[in-house]
Amino acid sequence: MRVRTPAERRAIAMALPELGDDDAGVIGRFLDAIWAENGLAQPTLDSYRRDLELLARFRSGKSGGLAGADRAALFDYLAWRSQHGYSPRSNARLLSALRAFYAWLVRKGDRVDDPTALLEPPKLPRSLPKALAESQIDALLAAPDVASPLGLRDRAMLELMYAAGLRVSELVNLPSTAVNLRQGVLRVMGKGSKERLVPLGEEAQHWLERYLAQSRPQLAGKRALAPLFLSANGEAPSRQQFWQLVKRYAVLAGIDPVRISPHGLRHSFATHLLNRGADLRALQMLLGHSSLSTTQIYTLVAREQLKQLHAKHHPRG
Repeated sequence: MRVRTPAERRAIAMALPELGDDDAGVIGRFLDAIWAENGLAQPTLDSYRRDLELLARFRSGKSGGLAGADRAALFDYLAWRSQHGYSPRSNARLLSALRAFYAWLVRKGDRVDDPTALLEPPKLPRSLPKALAESQIDALLAAPDVASPLGLRDRAMLELMYAAGLRVSELVNLPSTAVNLRQGVLRVMGKGSKERLVPLGEEAQHWLERYLAQSRPQLAGKRALAPLFLSANGEAPSRQQFWQLVKRYAVLAGIDPVRISPHGLRHSFATHLLNRGADLRALQMLLGHSSLSTTQIYTLVAREQLKQLHAKHHPRG
């Protein structure tokens, strides 16, 4: 069966029973506990909540409910997800949430067994990050109309994301205090509340200075607002709003919007640095990866691009 779209999965979920109060309560207490113990980022907590709530609704009216589900019940749920077109990647994320949840119940003494113990994670297809060519990046960054306050903000956001290799959530959640223009660095709070310092680069610093001097005061008015980047209503843009503006500027830059995403700027940052000889360990620090193996995927991207270049231009390619 084909993988369902997010809209189709939402429609499937709407057909399930409503979440019960008991299940909502135990999910809330679990999320509070793992936030206190592990400092998980809000997007991770949100995805755990969605996964657990969907399982609880699937288990509504069944013996044991969410907290009392056994291994057979979890197998039934995974089979249901497979029948309804949930992707292997989505199921792998679900398994992470289930393992954390039932391990918490065991630690509390609410269960003596962990029903996820013998559940195997699905095999994920290996997909390489998609990076834009440097010429495409130049066209994308030049697309906003910097004569308007929001256009100047957009240029600064795009420049900063590409210059610093930020995640989308990191970009839109930056406080105004994160920027040190005198030292030319950015203080970023990454996954797991891990902080890192990232150099800005001359171009990003130039556009940030212009945004802070010309655009942000107009967007903020007389209000003392914390976010670095502001919408017309004075709030930080959402990840979805940034996604839409990247798509819009891709069209203006002559780039197929299907082939680009906000995360693609982060992929391009990493790939272009490697292509120009950057050290893998340094790249790991700049990206905020906890494991070098995560960063090494970009060496495969760079190698694949070299193979394509050779095939296109070598007389015997």
